[in-house]
Amino acid sequence: MEQKKIAELAAALREAELRKTAMGPLTAQYPGLSLEDAYRIQMQGVATRLAAGARMVGKKVGLTSRAMQQFLGVDEPDFGHLFDDMVFPEEEVLDLDRFLQPKVEAELAFILGEDLGGPGVTLVDVLRATAAVVPAFEIIASRIKDWKIKIQDTIADNGSSAGLVLGSQLMPVEEVNLKHVGMVLERNGVIVETAAGAAVMGHPALAVAWLANKLGAMGSGLRRGEIVLAGSLTKALEVKPGDVFTATFGGLGAVKVVFSGK
Repeated sequence: MEQKKIAELAAALREAELRKTAMGPLTAQYPGLSLEDAYRIQMQGVATRLAAGARMVGKKVGLTSRAMQQFLGVDEPDFGHLFDDMVFPEEEVLDLDRFLQPKVEAELAFILGEDLGGPGVTLVDVLRATAAVVPAFEIIASRIKDWKIKIQDTIADNGSSAGLVLGSQLMPVEEVNLKHVGMVLERNGVIVETAAGAAVMGHPALAVAWLANKLGAMGSGLRRGEIVLAGSLTKALEVKPGDVFTATFGGLGAVKVVFSGK
């Protein structure tokens, strides 16, 4: 795909996000859209946001479950970028109208204490490079109408990422077994999902290793201080007005996200 068209599609996705008006799937208009071109569209969007003054704070990994990969017909995760204007405090009531078709995912966030660059990054490398982990919610929101997406659509759309809320308790990785840590997800005080860390690729650190190696193959990497969302432990949950979600991780504390009642 020509660079001009890449730039046009990246601009259209950003416009849909800012205007809160979803657009049709890119893959419907361009059936031959490749994964490579989808990442080019994402990276064009990243460059545009950086040029406008945004600051990158990290990255997210998506499609970490085999069920979701099979649903979209792929055999690996995807990733997106996190910016400073996407980070919200737990105490803030989030305006539901800020997001297009929002859903929430309970995840573990890795705070990197060292750079990580592939190829060859392993689970042990990730644990060694991680300063701390913290419970998190990712708010995903699709700029594609009715979430009618293929893998190329969500990659181009920055991994469908829209926001994140971090818990207040940082935990050194050596003090918790991330594979076996349990998670209880509540909506408005009612338990709706339970899971363990192993739901994310067998171990959440493997998702971070995948990302470091994927970025390495693209000539990039992860940097000290970055936040890396390792992927959802359960299915994404749709958000309704007034919803309060709480995810409690054994030994790691909890994180809460509150949405307006409009």
